[in-house]
Formats: sequence, C-alpha cells, structure tokens
Amino acid sequence: MTTTSHEATPGVRASRARRGLAPVPFLAPGMIFLIVFMAIPVGLLAFYTFFKRGRFGGLVFEFTLDNWVKLTEPLYLGVIAQSIGMALVVTLLALALGYPMAYAIAGLSPKWRTVALIAVVLPFWTNFLVRTYAWILLLNNAGLVNQALQGLGIIDDPISMLYTPQAIAIGLLYMYLPLMVLPLYASLQQLDPSLREAATNLGANPWRAFRTVTLPLSLPGALTGCVFVFVPAMSNFVIPELIGGGKTIMVGNLVRDQFFEARDWPFGATLALLLTIILVLVIVLQSAVSRRVTEGGRRG
Repeated sequence: MTTTSHEATPGVRASRARRGLAPVPFLAPGMIFLIVFMAIPVGLLAFYTFFKRGRFGGLVFEFTLDNWVKLTEPLYLGVIAQSIGMALVVTLLALALGYPMAYAIAGLSPKWRTVALIAVVLPFWTNFLVRTYAWILLLNNAGLVNQALQGLGIIDDPISMLYTPQAIAIGLLYMYLPLMVLPLYASLQQLDPSLREAATNLGANPWRAFRTVTLPLSLPGALTGCVFVFVPAMSNFVIPELIGGGKTIMVGNLVRDQFFEARDWPFGATLALLLTIILVLVIVLQSAVSRRVTEGGRRG
C-alpha cells in the first residue's frame, strides 16, 4: 500500500492559501463600510461616555462614570422602560396582523402573489415624513377618521386621537408592518406542502396541521420579523415627536435632545450606546432562539 504526502507539500499549501484569500476582494468593500460607518462611530460613542460635558457643550477630557450613573435615575429608567414597552406592543400587534397577511399571500397564485407583495412594499416608495404627516391629517379632530365617524352617526363630537400613546403605536405599526410581513412570507413560502398534506392524511384537522406543522416551521421567520420591527420601533423619534406631539418621550427623542438641545454629548453618547447594546442583545437572542428552533425541528 502506497501512502502519499502530497497534502503537506509547499505547492498544495500555497494553493490552499490562495483559495482562502480568494473571497477577500469581495469582502473588503463591505468590511470597509462596516468599519467606517459602524465600528468607528460606535467606538467614538463609547469613548465619549467616559468624559464630562463642557460648560457650553462639547467634551471635557476628564474621566468620569457619572454618565452611566445618571442612567439609573428614575426619569431615564422610565423613558427606557416606556420605549421597550411601546416597541413590544407594536411588535406583538405587527405579528398578530402580519402573520395572517403573510399566510394569505403565500397561498395565492404566483400572479396575485406578486400583486400582493407590491401592495405590501408600496408604502416604502413614499417618503417617511410624508406618510407621517398623512397620519396627522387622518387622526386630528378635523381629520378624515373623525369626519367619517360623525358622518355615520357613531359619534357626536370629535375624538382626540392625535398626540396620544395610541396614535404613536398606530403610526409605528403602519410604518413597520411590512418588515414583519416580508420575512414571514419568505418563511411560509419555503414550507414543503407535502408536510401539511401528510399531517392531514394522518387525521389532523386544518387547525392541528397548522399548529403542529406550519407554525413551528415558520417561527424563524416570525422571530426575524419581530427583530425587524422591534429595533426601529424602539429607537424611532420622528413619530413620537410628530404624531405623539412630544408628549410621550421615547429613548430616541431623549438621545436627540441630549445632542442638539442640552448639548450634553457624553450623556447622549451613553444613551445611544445603551440603545445599541440593547438592540445587539435582542439580535443575539433572536439568533439563539431561531437556531434552537431550527435544530429542534430537525431532530423532530
């Protein structure tokens, strides 16, 4: 029996090294973009958090932990908790509305499926501020919603819907609902129809087939959609400012105010870094849960 040691030859090693370096030119632009526009700004935020605010703004290079201690004050903890609560409510509403929409779209014929997907993404073709101001026109006391309700005789006097937490939730839900529908649709579209047919042939009714087959297999898409909605909903400051009238403060508004009004860059950087840490933890949690769900489905 002849043994070969060609794997250890310099020529083979050089060939493997070249193959290992082959993806570098393709990865380089994306890595440079992430370093310049993500890693460096986040690093600057972390750097700012350990220094003091100048008398007239700016930065005083005196090391301090006061910015992190300030986060523990009830005022700021309340704003952070309120932001997380609002984002969770919007995410759950988006999941409740988005799952049936995605399920219905996945069951359409290819022609109507394309039409439905275009209708879902159509709002993204309009400027964010234009869509926000449209909701102001709809929800104010003289808006179309109140006019319609009064015209139908349901109410006598206008209902104050604008500048409320409920209006903020509606605005955020409208803005980010497509971000829930699209990953859910992608997950549902990849399901093998034979699995549901097998469940039906084994005696499962439609609800049980959905609960035991469709729902577990679509959970990764649902988790992705939840992250896509939760992350921007928590950090949004335009909708709380315009539709909420500035009466409901969220962490995005607080970060903006610290930088542009209070001129307290170190504390604004601390809030922004805390928000970034929370969002990264959410993404890591989603990835871990999704991996566990996928592995559990394979073992099952």
